[in-house]
Formats: sequence, C-alpha cells, structure tokens
Amino acid sequence: MDLHNTSNRIVVLDTETTGMNKLGVHYEGHRIIEIGAVEVINRRLTGRNFHVYLKPDRLVDPEAFGVHGISDEFLADKPTFAEIADDFIEYIRGAELVIHNATFDIGFMDYEFDMLGRNLPKTETFCKITDSLAMARKLFPGKRNNLDALSDRYLIDNSKRTLHGALLDSEILSEVYLMMTGGQTSIKFTHEGEQNTGADGLGIQRVARPASGLKVITASEQELAWHEERLDLVVKKGGSCLWRS
Repeated sequence: MDLHNTSNRIVVLDTETTGMNKLGVHYEGHRIIEIGAVEVINRRLTGRNFHVYLKPDRLVDPEAFGVHGISDEFLADKPTFAEIADDFIEYIRGAELVIHNATFDIGFMDYEFDMLGRNLPKTETFCKITDSLAMARKLFPGKRNNLDALSDRYLIDNSKRTLHGALLDSEILSEVYLMMTGGQTSIKFTHEGEQNTGADGLGIQRVARPASGLKVITASEQELAWHEERLDLVVKKGGSCLWRS
C-alpha cells in the first residue's frame, strides 16, 4: 500500500525517550526508545499502527524510567533507530502528524534523523505537523490540558494508562483529537473492517462544550508561551513539576 498517497491520512504519534535535558536543548544527548503511532483515515482508526522499541547507545535516566517503565535490559535486544528509519519515514511521509506537545517529539525525531548522517530533511518538510496541545489550549484556556485531563473532560477511558507508553498514548490521543475536531465520536472506535452489533453498538455520545458566562482573565499569550514552553517539556517526560502540583 502506498501510504503517503492516501487522502485525509492522519498519523497520531508519540515517543518515549531515555530522558531529556532540563537546561539547554531538550533532546541533545538523549535518544528515542519507543515510537507509537496510529493511523486515522476519514476520521476512522484503521488499525494500521506503527510500534517499535529501540536500543539507544546510552542508559535510560532514572526519572524517565519512573515515567514509562522501559528498562535498559528490555531494550538490549531491540533494533536501533537506524535499522527502522526507512520504514518509519515511509509510514509518516505525507501524513498530517498529530502530536501532543509536538515540539518535544519532532525535536527528537529530527535529532535522530540528523544522526543518521544521510542529509535527511526536517520532518516538517514532508509531513504536516499539528500540535494537539496548542489546539486544546485554544479550546480550554486557563485549564489543564495534558492527556489525562483531556481524557477526563471527554469521558475517554484511560484506566490502562498507569505508565506512559507511546502506542497507548497515541490511541488515547487519537480519540481526544477526534473529539476536539468533531464534537462527537464513538466512545469505542470501530476499526476498519469491523462490524458493530446490537442496537446500541455505535455507542455515540455527543459532548456539549458549555459556554462560559465568565470572562477568563489570564496572562498575555506571550507571557503564557514563555512560561508554558519549558514546563511542558518537564511535565511530559520528566514526571512531576512543582509549578503544576
């Protein structure tokens, strides 16, 4: 199948890493250890997913292990990024990538591509990148907009998410994204080729976003951007954050 010629193709993506730098460039010196992506075509999950664990050339930071639970021993026999790079590029090429806090994952992806030494272009040149976190902030200004908060807001079951995992997070994010962009969707999505059974098989539930009668007074967009940019990176892969506790 020629994936990148498919119209209306969205790939919802997440990565897990060995850690991140709290000072300086967040990805430098760290590596991707898991990629999870799900394909959505015409607002339906197709079941054609991309999921790999990767062997880095360094140890996983203890803080990162506490977030995702992926150990050095588990990764020892996994392929390297270089071994899966061509398949990964083919999978995402031409798609709209939906990523929660896209700056984090795209930074790591472009860093990995650069280390291959093949003069590969930046991801933004062959994919459209949509940051679902930025979308959520416009819909829900002044509120928590991490994946857990959005799942609760849209009544999406994330009970299996005791640890971060790239594929599970991508599946949850795909449901969140469809709710944010459509206003209604099936609580349990039907994968392409499956048939719903029973009178209530569709499980459709409309979510009405209440219109607030109060004016929300917040800091300026520039002030919020300066403050949130660093906290997003810390919270996503570094665990707890004092300023958001």
